[in-house]
Amino acid sequence: MQMRTLGRTGPAVSALGLGAMGMSGAYGTADRAESIATVHAALEGGVTLIDTGDFYAMGHNELLLAEALAGRDRDSYALSVKFGMLRGPGHEFGGHDCRPEAVKNFLAYSLTRLGTDHIDIYRPARLDPAVPIEETVGAIKEMIDAGYVRHIGLSEVDAATIRRAHAVHPIADLQIEYSLISRAVEADVLPTLRELGIGLTAYGVLGRGLISGHWSAGHTAGPGDSRGFSPRFSGENVEHNLALVAALRRVAEAKGRTVAQLVIAWVAAQGQDIVPLVGARTRERLTEALPAMDVHLTADDLAEIEKAVPPGSARGDRYPSAFMSHLGVGN
Repeated sequence: MQMRTLGRTGPAVSALGLGAMGMSGAYGTADRAESIATVHAALEGGVTLIDTGDFYAMGHNELLLAEALAGRDRDSYALSVKFGMLRGPGHEFGGHDCRPEAVKNFLAYSLTRLGTDHIDIYRPARLDPAVPIEETVGAIKEMIDAGYVRHIGLSEVDAATIRRAHAVHPIADLQIEYSLISRAVEADVLPTLRELGIGLTAYGVLGRGLISGHWSAGHTAGPGDSRGFSPRFSGENVEHNLALVAALRRVAEAKGRTVAQLVIAWVAAQGQDIVPLVGARTRERLTEALPAMDVHLTADDLAEIEKAVPPGSARGDRYPSAFMSHLGVGN
């Protein structure tokens, strides 16, 4: 597994990371034993970066990872944890809380659930409109000074917020959606990250499965699957978007690769400062994703991919309308 460094000040991690959200029901029922086996397979395959959030099924994901990582050398992997999103007992979202006292509270619970004495990268999941980002970052810095956190990250914020946060303490990376069908980051955010020496961890590289090559026309999201509320998976939008996947498939087949491998490789090819996260829930999907880091895309390949999926060609927002206002950039 190749390694990449997250920004000028962040940790060295595997060039491909594992996003664990789907292991806690975000895309429907997940098998606990298979999820744990997938984490083990990822570690054995050289993956060292594992991403979670304390609000993923209200702590379920952290507890699952604690079980999967039990007995492992703590220095052999890096944990990226998001915090600050509030949820109710009915799984509804209830806003954000990134006050300094909340930062310390959330961190204490995450350390306990994960069974660790430190978090490698700690980040607010979204910008709290009621709390200046300087206060949130300042509170995380205190936790770095106390030894509970190693690095500070951000998630889904705009360029101005990145600058303000970085002025308080060096930011290791920004986690944000980035894929062939979600490229808003390229306009202002990515140049700002590179100016400041901040890395990017890209989630949604497979468009939540939409551009993985495994979603087909007529397929519907099952119970508990958040994609049932996603504009990109609805009605005529999904038909249009799957036509883009069909064009990608022709490029992938010419390279002797799967669609998933091609689109992961495309994200990785956008810069050595970018680490794609794959949300594999099974060893089968992980086994498909890992070879993507060995795919070499030539200038001609990249041109063919862009021809198949031009910027802005996907239809539908990447989140339901109620969530779009909480994002620093659009689609």
